[in-house]
Amino acid sequence: MMNTWSREIWRLLGYAAGGWLLGLVYGLPLWGLCAGLLGHSLWNLLNLRRLDRWLLAKPKEPPAEAKGVWGRVQRHLFTQRRRQRERSRKMRTLLRGIRETSAAVPDGVVILGQFGRIVWQNKAAAGLLGLKRRKDVGRSIAHLVRDPDFTHYLKKPERYEEGVEINSPRDDAVRLSIRLVPYGEGQRLLLIRDVTRLHRLEALRKDFVANVSHELRTPLTVVLGYLETLVDFGSELSAEQLDDLHRRLQNQSARMQRIVDDLLMLSRIEGQQSKGSNDVVDMPAVISAAVEDARSLSGERQHRIEAEVDAGLFLLGEEQQLRSVVSNLLGNAVRYTPAGGTITVRWYASGKSAHLSVQDNGDGIPAKSLPRLTERFYRVDTARSRHTGGTGLGLAIVKHALNFHHARLHVDSRVGEGSLFRCDFPKSIVHHTDDAQTDAAQKVTEELPD
Repeated sequence: MMNTWSREIWRLLGYAAGGWLLGLVYGLPLWGLCAGLLGHSLWNLLNLRRLDRWLLAKPKEPPAEAKGVWGRVQRHLFTQRRRQRERSRKMRTLLRGIRETSAAVPDGVVILGQFGRIVWQNKAAAGLLGLKRRKDVGRSIAHLVRDPDFTHYLKKPERYEEGVEINSPRDDAVRLSIRLVPYGEGQRLLLIRDVTRLHRLEALRKDFVANVSHELRTPLTVVLGYLETLVDFGSELSAEQLDDLHRRLQNQSARMQRIVDDLLMLSRIEGQQSKGSNDVVDMPAVISAAVEDARSLSGERQHRIEAEVDAGLFLLGEEQQLRSVVSNLLGNAVRYTPAGGTITVRWYASGKSAHLSVQDNGDGIPAKSLPRLTERFYRVDTARSRHTGGTGLGLAIVKHALNFHHARLHVDSRVGEGSLFRCDFPKSIVHHTDDAQTDAAQKVTEELPD
């Protein structure tokens, strides 16, 4: 570095000495010295002009004619510019990666600058908050999301770690969890997560606990009342009255037992994961046993039960769950079909799929109740369901058992005309036996005696 500056100093002295000597020849040494210094200044201006052009041209290499101090300055500038370009390239690559990653995550991400103005947002944030990705950049988030809880949250930095939950401005049915993370100078990161499913699960849990408590409280209250009667007045009751009390206690105990059994069954089915099963389930035998149970349940009500069964059509799956599907559908049909009504069960193949249908000519189900039929403890007619001994869990068990087998439940019902419940099983679990009779579909009509 000293050599470069030494040469520059000697160059200055050379221009000054040359001008002074030239002026001395003409008898004007002072003017000659000024002319030499002016020449050195013009040389520097020429190099400064070259440097300016070089900077404007954004070259990849310094100019070859650059020498001395000016060449050194150009090389320093070139090195700094090259480093700056490399840093900018790395920063652009990093920023592109961050944006691509943010765009890929399902959670919404919004970068807020000064005064809460939007700097950048990913696609998920635009969808969850109803923002426009380009138009809303630069606008205040408080003017776009006008929920009072969110506005209050923005003004309370001490609450940023707690977060806030609001309904989506785009859809009131969507629940959002929002959290602000401060960083840098006056910048904040807005994180948005869709927690609708968690809210629904929490609501289902609360409803489930409330329903179980209610369902068990009623028979338990009756049992306690009867027991108190036996303790206080047992010695004064006749044999006929005692038999009646015992019968009522048995009925209420049996009701609680059915509720517990159905809850355990539902818990087992929900806890199982469908991994495919190689167990061949004899569906004709399962249906035949369920028809016999339905006959016993019908008793004196004398329902007419018709069964049309493909004797060679089996399934690959869990036999206990499939038994539960058939028995619950038939049990509901018997409970909600008036005495003397007709119930038809069909087990048949259509294409490569299999179908189980249970149809009755009962009172039917109102259209508004159809979407809620498979909810736990939901009843179309609460009083009638309890009178017939239903627990309100049968169709919930059916739904989960069918989900386990990747099957679907379709319900078609009209008030006053009856109901049709159809289970559609995928071809992947359908199994045809080689021992099927020549007549693959047989129809068995069973009618209770008068």
